[in-house]
Amino acid sequence: MNNVKEIISEKLKEKYYEISHQSGLKMLIYPKENYSSTYVIFGTKYGSIDTQFKLEGENGYTCVPEGIAHFLEHKLFESEELDAFERYAKTGASANAYTSFDRTCYLFSCSKNLEENLEILLDFVTHPYFTQATVEKEQGIIGQEIKMTQDEPSWELLFSLLRAMYKTHPVRIDIAGTVESISHITADLLYKCYNTFYNLSNMAFCVVGNVDPDAVVRVADKVLKKQEPVRIERKFFEEPKEVNEEYTQLKLSVASPLFALGFKENIKTPERTNREITLSNIILDAVCGKTSPLYNEMLESGLINTSFDFEYFCGYGYSASIFTGESDKALQVKEKIVQRIKYLKENGIEREDFERVRRKLYGRAIMAYNDIDEIANNMIASEFAGECVFDDIKTLESLTLDELNKRLNESIDTDCCSLCVINPEGE
Repeated sequence: MNNVKEIISEKLKEKYYEISHQSGLKMLIYPKENYSSTYVIFGTKYGSIDTQFKLEGENGYTCVPEGIAHFLEHKLFESEELDAFERYAKTGASANAYTSFDRTCYLFSCSKNLEENLEILLDFVTHPYFTQATVEKEQGIIGQEIKMTQDEPSWELLFSLLRAMYKTHPVRIDIAGTVESISHITADLLYKCYNTFYNLSNMAFCVVGNVDPDAVVRVADKVLKKQEPVRIERKFFEEPKEVNEEYTQLKLSVASPLFALGFKENIKTPERTNREITLSNIILDAVCGKTSPLYNEMLESGLINTSFDFEYFCGYGYSASIFTGESDKALQVKEKIVQRIKYLKENGIEREDFERVRRKLYGRAIMAYNDIDEIANNMIASEFAGECVFDDIKTLESLTLDELNKRLNESIDTDCCSLCVINPEGE
């Protein structure tokens, strides 16, 4: 039997259905009135950082080549007959997939033939087909993809920074791996990873938009077979407090110098809570958001331009506050940001700034519930974090200034930072 629970937001006057399907899959269905299209994600809590893992009862960790999660995502679209994209072409759906550091997701959007598209998605993700011949063919294709990303400035900037910050954690390795690492992938290893991480108990299925929940369940009942749940232990890599390198630079074909500045957080537990993430987002906005004194000072003096951005970057076993932009004076930008953080740690973030940023983030959170793509991606991220997609609003309503300043002092160490600069070729 399928167990159905309604999750209601009184604030939004909206609800979704959480269904524990008899197969073992968690299904989240969010009907949106007056929407003509539907967005669907089928994801597994398995990403590029999962290079060492073991199942409950196993003594040692299984070690697999870097990039295998991304490789598996590519291979899963294939079958002995039509591949998944060819099947979607007949229904008119727009399909895609992605692998991140800690999850892999398969998705589509459509305005018609929903049940047929749902069946395609559930079918191909739960029926892998790997042979050594097709694996070897894919190694050449992905090898070319890896080489191309090495010439992509924003991608190379991020991973140069991650390699500078982290000494042991696999977040420092490109999501697709390296040409060397993927050469060690075999069909047997793909099946080992698939049978571990693509167990339905480690997955989630989200449908948002113009949808009848009963229709979704009918398709799931038809396609999915019951699986015994598994318990996976992901490797928690002990990462030293200090960064690997304080400064790195390289040259690529860019019009002007790019920089990335990262403050590595010294963490004791593998994952950050929704509350910690929200607090960190407020902190970064207070440091140099577009309405902050520092942002306007750096902009007016020409230290940065409007490409300047920041993010709280976190996942299983890693977290950092990252600032990026264009500047030929990256060291001065770093010094300004460090000085601002030190000032705020000493004097505290003011209530006026706290309330201003909180209201801004609250407005963004409310607006996000008008976008079915964003709802679905937030739902699957929340599910894998053991939280509810409506938690963002509740968190923003209940935060206090005291816990914000406490979080600032605990999460950002100005002595543990790395700066990476990409200069134009020829300079």
